[in-house]
This record gives sequence, C-alpha cells and structure tokens, in this order.
Amino acid sequence: MAITNKIHFRNLQGDIFGGITAAVIALPMALTFGVASGAGASAGLWGAILVGFFAALFGGTPTLISEPTGPMTVVMTAVIAGFIANDPDNGLAMAFTVVMIAGIVQIIFGLLKLGKYITLMPYTVISGFMSGIGVILIILQTAPFLGQASPKGGVIGTVQNLPTLLSNINPLETLLAGLTVAILFLYPSKLKKFLPPQLLALIVGTLISIVLFNGADIRRIGEISVGLPSLQLPTFSVSQLRTMFLDGIVLGMLGCIDALLTSLVADSLTRTEHNSDKELIGQGIGNLVSGLFGGLAGAGATMGTVVNIQSGGRTAVSGLTRALVLLVVVLGLSQYLTGIPSAVLAGIALKVGIDIVDWGFIKRAHKISIKAALIMYGVIALTVFVDLIVAVGVGVFVANILTIERLSSHRADTVKAVTYDDEEIELNQEEKQLLEQANGNVLLFYLSGPMIFGVAKAISREHNLINDYKALVLDLTEVPILGVTSSLAIENAIEEAVENGRQVFLVGLKGQAEKRLRKLGIMNQVPAENCLRNRTQALRQAVTFVHTQPQNQYSNPIQTGNYSDNIDPQAIG
Repeated sequence: MAITNKIHFRNLQGDIFGGITAAVIALPMALTFGVASGAGASAGLWGAILVGFFAALFGGTPTLISEPTGPMTVVMTAVIAGFIANDPDNGLAMAFTVVMIAGIVQIIFGLLKLGKYITLMPYTVISGFMSGIGVILIILQTAPFLGQASPKGGVIGTVQNLPTLLSNINPLETLLAGLTVAILFLYPSKLKKFLPPQLLALIVGTLISIVLFNGADIRRIGEISVGLPSLQLPTFSVSQLRTMFLDGIVLGMLGCIDALLTSLVADSLTRTEHNSDKELIGQGIGNLVSGLFGGLAGAGATMGTVVNIQSGGRTAVSGLTRALVLLVVVLGLSQYLTGIPSAVLAGIALKVGIDIVDWGFIKRAHKISIKAALIMYGVIALTVFVDLIVAVGVGVFVANILTIERLSSHRADTVKAVTYDDEEIELNQEEKQLLEQANGNVLLFYLSGPMIFGVAKAISREHNLINDYKALVLDLTEVPILGVTSSLAIENAIEEAVENGRQVFLVGLKGQAEKRLRKLGIMNQVPAENCLRNRTQALRQAVTFVHTQPQNQYSNPIQTGNYSDNIDPQAIG
C-alpha cells in the first residue's frame, strides 16, 4: 500500500479549478457546521482544512473532498453538549479528544482491512439512518432559525420547548433564515456551476443584515481567531472515560460509512475504483490531526466531491488545493466573516438537513415492501429519539433476521427426501427404476445450494417425515457450503440411520462440505466404500443392499416397517 494518495500533475488545471470551486462551497458549510455544533465557526473551518488536507494526502479516493458533514455534525453537537454539561471547564477539550479517538478507530479499521465490510448493510437501514440524521439536523436548527439560543436537551429539549420558541420568535432573524432557505430552494440549477447557492445565500443574507438592519438585535458569528490553531492535548475524565470511547467509536463508524458511501459516488462519476482501506486510514489521520488542533470531525462530503469532479478535479491535488484556499481565507480574510448572521447559517443547515432526508425512498418504501418500510421508519425513530448506534444495531439485526428467514425458506425448498420418483428432483431413467425397485426401502435425501443454519430445521423435518426405510442415500453433489448447524442436522440423520441398522451412502461430497463433515467426525460413521461420486451408483448399491440382507435385521424397535419381498433380485442389476 502506497503511503500517500496517487498524485500527479497531468491534470493540474482541472485539479486547481476543482479545488477552488470545492473551497467556495466548503466555506459556508464549514461556518454553518461549526456554529451548529456549538464548537464555533473556527472549529468548523479548521476541521474543513485539516481533515480535507490529510484525507486527500493519505486517502484512497483521489477525487474525494472531506470536511465536516451534516451527519458528523449531528453527532458532534450531542458530544459537545454532553461533555460541556458535565464539565464546563474541560468539556470542549474532551469533545476534541473524542474526535482523535474517532480518527484512531478509523485508522485501525483501515489497517485491519475492514473497509469492504463497512457499507455492507441493507439500504433500508442506511436510508433510515441518514434520514434520521436529517430530521435531527432540522429539529436542532429550529431555535436558531427562530432567532433564539438552542435549549438544553438536544432533540427532545427542542421538541419540548417548541411552544416557548414559537412564542418568543425574533422576526428579523427568522426573516433572514427564511430568505436563506428561499434562495437555496429557488436558485436555478444551471447557475450552480458559476456560483454555489450556499455562498450566494451567505453573501445576500449578510449584506441585508448589515445594510437594512444595522444596529438591530441580530446574533452574528462574532470574532474568528486569526492565526494557526493551538495544540489541543488529549483530555480525559475518569468518570467520562467510557462515554468518550463509545462516542469515539460511534463517530468513527459514522465517518467510515459517510466517507465510503461518498467514495462510491466518486467512483460512479469518474469510472474508477477507490481503495476503501486506504481511504479509512486517510480519514482517520485527518480526524486525528483535526482533533489535535481543535477542529470538527469530518468525512467525505458528497456535495463537495461532486462539484470537484464536475469542475475538472481528478487527483488528490484538487483536495489539497481546496484545503490551501481555505487556509488562506482563514488566515487572511477571517475578519470579514464576523458579521455573518447566525440565522443565515441556520437556514443553510436546515436546507442540508432537508437534503439528507431520503425523500425518494420514503415515498416508495411502502410500495416496495411493508417490512422494508417499517424497518426504515423504525431506524428513523430510533436515530432521532434514542441513539444512533442503537438505531443501526437494531436495524441491521432486524433486517438480517428477515433476510435469513427468507433465504432459509427459499433454501428449505431445495431439501428433498423421497423414496419413490419425485418430479421435484431431476432423476435419470435408471434412478427412477431403482427407486421403484426399492419399493420405499431406500430414502434418497437430496440437498442443493448453500446450507445455511436456517435450513437445519428443514433437513430434520424432511428426514423425520419418513421412518420406514433400510438404506439412506444422502446426495450432497450440489452443496458448495455446509454450515455448522446444517452439518449437525445431517449428523443426526446419519446417527439415527446407523443406530437403527440402516446403511448410509454419501454422494458427491467435496470441498468445504467434505472438510466440515470430516472435522465433525461424521465421516467415521460411514464406510469408505459408501462414499461415492455418482448418485446412480449409490442407488444401485443401496438397492442391492436392501435385497441381500435379512428382513428382520432392519426392524425399527419403535416403528416396524412394511417391506415387500416381491422383487426379483436378478432385476436389480
């Protein structure tokens, strides 16, 4: 694995233009998320610079733009509010330590090569999770949109205080916020490539507040520190240690999902393939450095990435350029940002929340599957009112259980136990004749496809349906994978047959299935000469065995079979 991202200068003009364009979009978003999180505009700007620079330098997606995003900001808002409430003096420092922990978690995931597994979750869960985050962001912007400070208690606190917020509305700030949202919704799509609507809304809202409402009671960003950020040493509290690590894991996991989903978008636009594990390491380094210097946590940003690619960006030079442009703005132009109204940033954040909600799938989910819709709505509710990690855990668990149930039901249809010709099993003419000659005394047990644990019940059920037979032919020719639970169910069938004096024949055993049965010791119960590759040959030997053994030797002590003697042994062949 290369240490840095693939960087070359053959597309320098496109990369520089893409980086500058992405920086123009990143500026209002960084300010918005910094203020929304409670850490301040500076934290949002430095998060955009540091995460963006190091993720571009060390990541695995050349065109990916990384910065504070809506989902990451939602988690950071809760983290910052929680730690400041418990420890006003050190709460913010502990929140930045959580960002460092999240970065370390991402680096570990990358080193363990878990990147390809991060996004392997049902779309219903991803959709519900992201929509829930969008709803949270919308709710959290209600107070600043109405011109007031956010009440304590996060989402629940805001919902409970909604009547008070509405009764104390600040008309001027609400007007500015409403104007911002109107610009973002009504802005013509064809003009977006020339001027991002977020930047236009930021400029228009700020100018109106200064020119028309100068001196009015309007909350603004305020002073932004000029100069390089100071080092934030990791700060821990014994009483909060467990919470810090859990929050770090949640933030890191969310960053992984957010970044890798955006990497997939970048792949589809550039027709390339990203390196998931390398990307996680780059994201982790970016967040680790951002936390060390008081910046917000970040991840791959879809909007910035798409704009970067559409503007010509093709290598990591575009991401590095974007970070350097933002650095120049912070160090040289930050004094011009202090007059931006908080209500304008609330309007931008509100629009981000609306865009995060997966409206397209919400409208169609119930048409596709009621179960899928219920899972999605359940994840949304848990995300908004309970906990992000609980929402994902419960959603994935329920979705996987339903999937396993469907797969098990489908695979159970491939488990067949017959003593006579059966149209559901494709038999050649000789095999049909052999089963007829056996007159129900040979049980053909046919399995097909992967035998996952949910199929074990079907194996036991099919085997138990037929008790009167003298020989068991177990056909595993078309079984590529044999799970432990299904293996044990097969073992029970073989043991029961052996205990009742029946002969067992195994057909087509190979690969993983054969290794599994040997390791479990099941093969010790079947004579080597009874392990065959051909089903027809196994049926021949089974029928021969049935008609060359004493009748009473195979009487079941619990249930005696009715075996026919009216078969000519010469006809067996």
